[in-house]
Amino acid sequence: MNVDKDKNSELKEKVVQIRRVTKVVKGGKKMGFRAVVVVGTEKAEVGLGIGKAAEVASAIRKGVEAGKKNMIKVVLVAGTLPHQIIGSFGASQVILRPAPQGTGVIAGGAVRTVLELAGVKNVVAKSLGSNNAINVARATLAALSMLKNLEVEQRLRGKELKVSYVTVE
Repeated sequence: MNVDKDKNSELKEKVVQIRRVTKVVKGGKKMGFRAVVVVGTEKAEVGLGIGKAAEVASAIRKGVEAGKKNMIKVVLVAGTLPHQIIGSFGASQVILRPAPQGTGVIAGGAVRTVLELAGVKNVVAKSLGSNNAINVARATLAALSMLKNLEVEQRLRGKELKVSYVTVE
């Protein structure tokens, strides 16, 4: 139980988007808000949550709770990605490339938020297709979840694999 408290205290959250949504009902229109929230530890764990409520604060809170439930582990090597990857969700595509130390996070919008909260320090990203914030964030999470660990791949293939970038420590 103590571990959960420590984990929750170190979680960081960032709101990617807040939109006003309308539902048409018999008596007219019912207004509400939708919040897209990214939750992460900045230590190779990140999650995405969407919350809907009549008030902005409630929508954000619901989004954070949903994000905590959908956390994924990210494979990182010296603050960057182990290899290039393309993630897609819906009509959105995201290309993530490893970068040498000192490059920083070169990305925009939802991709940047997801990568920063995942703890990636050096990466170059490009978003293609639809720029819908939810789908771009989900495409980024899909790409991060598909990353492969070098040691595991070497064991599976039974051969030495080369790293295509230089790590400076």
